[in-house]
Amino acid sequence: MPFMPIYIEKLGVPKDRVELYSGLAISISALASGLVAPIWGRLADQKGRKLMMIRASFVMTFTMGGLAFVPNVTWLLILRLLNGLFAGYIPNATALIASQTPKERSGYALGTLSTGLVGGTLLGPLLGGVLAQTFGIENVFIITGFMLLLVLLLTIFKVQEDFEPIKRSELQSTKAIFKQIKHKNILFSLFITSLIIQVAVQSIAPILTLYIRELSGNPANILFISGLIVSLVGVSAMISSPFLGRLGDKYGNHRLLVAGLVFCLLVFLPMAFVKTPFQLGFLRFLLGFGTGALMPSVNAILTKIVPESGISRIFSYNQMFTNFGQVMGPLVGSIVSGYFGYASVFIATSIILLFNVILIIINFGKRLKQREINS
Repeated sequence: MPFMPIYIEKLGVPKDRVELYSGLAISISALASGLVAPIWGRLADQKGRKLMMIRASFVMTFTMGGLAFVPNVTWLLILRLLNGLFAGYIPNATALIASQTPKERSGYALGTLSTGLVGGTLLGPLLGGVLAQTFGIENVFIITGFMLLLVLLLTIFKVQEDFEPIKRSELQSTKAIFKQIKHKNILFSLFITSLIIQVAVQSIAPILTLYIRELSGNPANILFISGLIVSLVGVSAMISSPFLGRLGDKYGNHRLLVAGLVFCLLVFLPMAFVKTPFQLGFLRFLLGFGTGALMPSVNAILTKIVPESGISRIFSYNQMFTNFGQVMGPLVGSIVSGYFGYASVFIATSIILLFNVILIIINFGKRLKQREINS
C-alpha cells in the first residue's frame, strides 16, 4: 500500500487526481469488507469458519495478484472492491480460535493471534518497499498473490476445525442470536471500541510525515524516520499482546480493556505537544503497549458473552465496525488538520478516546469489580 500513489500515477492518472484515487483504492476495500461482513459471518456459522477462510484466501490470491496486470485505474478500483467484498480471513480466524479455545484461555490465544496480525501490519509496508525497489511495483503484487496462495494451502491442509455444518432451516436467525446476548449494552460498546481503536490508529496516517517534517525541519531521511515511527507502535504491541492476553485471563479482560484505553489516552494526548521526532517516536512506542491490550480484550469479552452458535456473526459485525473505523480515521485526521493544524489531530483523537473510556466504564459498571464478565 505505501507505493499505491506511485503505481496509480504510472497507470496514467493526472497528477492532480492521484491523491483522490489513492485514497479510494485503499478505503474502498475496507468499506466493502465492512458492508458484507455480516453476510459472510452468517455463512461461517452455517458452513464453518475454515471454509470461509479458504474462500477469502482463494479470491484474494487473484484480486491481489491481478493488480499487476490492470490496464488502468478503473480496473484497479474494481479489483480492490472485489478484494473487500470477498475478504474476511482475519475475522473468521478470530472466530475459529475463539470457538475452539477454552474460554479461560481465550485472552492468551487471541493475544497470540493479534501478534501475528500486528507483525504482518509491520512487515507488510517494509517488505513491500524493499520488493518494489528490487523487483518493481507490478512484481510485488504477483509475489503477494503467491503469498496468499501459500495462505490458502496452509489453511486447507494445516488448519483444524471441529465443526458440524448446520442446515439452513436449522440455523438460528441473527435476531435470535442478539436476543440471547444478556449484556447488549456491553456488546455495542465493544463494537464502538473496535471502531474507535481504528479511528485513533488511522487518524494520524495522512499527517504523520508532515508533522514529523514540521518538528524536524524537513530532514533528508524523513521517509525513513516516518516509517520507523509508524513501526514503533507495532513493535511494542507485538511484544506485549500475548503477555497482556494472559494478564486479561487472570484478572479479567474487561478490566484490562479499561486500563488499556486509559493508558492510550494518557500517551496519545502529549503527542500534540512534542518538540522533536524522538519524543513522538517514544510516545508511539509506549502507545503500542496500550493497543496491545485492546483488540485481544475486545475479542475475548465477545467470546464470553456471545452464544457459540452465532460467534462468527457477532465477530463479523465487530469486523464491520473495525472496517468503518479504518475508513473514518484518515477522514478525521485530514479534516481536523486542514482546519486546526497537525497537533490538533492528536487532541481530537484524545477526546474520542476519552468518550470511549467513559462509555466503557458506564456500560461495564459494577462488573469492573468482578473477575469474570459473565458472572
